[in-house]
Amino acid sequence: MGTQLQGSLFDQTDEIRLGPLRGIRRTELGDGAWIDLLPGWLSGADALFVRLAADVPWQAERRQMYDHVVDVPRLLAFYQADDPLPHPVLTEARAALCAHYADELGEPFTTAGLCYYRDGRDSVAWHGDRTGRDRRADTMVAILSVGAPRDLLLRPRRGGSTVRRPLGHGDLIVMGGSCQRTWEHAIPKSTRAAGPRISIQFRPHGVR
Repeated sequence: MGTQLQGSLFDQTDEIRLGPLRGIRRTELGDGAWIDLLPGWLSGADALFVRLAADVPWQAERRQMYDHVVDVPRLLAFYQADDPLPHPVLTEARAALCAHYADELGEPFTTAGLCYYRDGRDSVAWHGDRTGRDRRADTMVAILSVGAPRDLLLRPRRGGSTVRRPLGHGDLIVMGGSCQRTWEHAIPKSTRAAGPRISIQFRPHGVR
């Protein structure tokens, strides 16, 4: 498993720490969906990438796709609510998000799912996190990215323009409101030189 990461010119510290959330900016997408974005929320993101790449028990999965089984094009790890997270700063991040969104979300973020995109060939297809109770209720999914930037694409399910946000090197995005039901998101394959990236997705209980 390669961890050849070209570091960010703007993140030249090995001290892994979070900044304040007060600089977060919201974009209304329509249909009751929105995203909050905070570039560089985590300092020392490249150092955290190296730690997670080495320490997390990554799993390669296979899934049914129509009439055959295919490799999932990324590595995965999942932490239940009671599982210790693989680095203390992720516990701090979850607590900070719980506090910041307490009034709006009305419940805590509990689980953490990690995805390891090893290069531009790894991806995730268009989808909404709708397999839990978020099929019928507004909710939030918060994603912290470390490693090389990759584009997150969002598009309305009813049709319309695609929104593109590059995420990496400690960037935070929160998808909220009806985003999981009325919009879809994806990390497309990239033919450009794409270094490795890890995303950490914090979700409330029962949201997948």
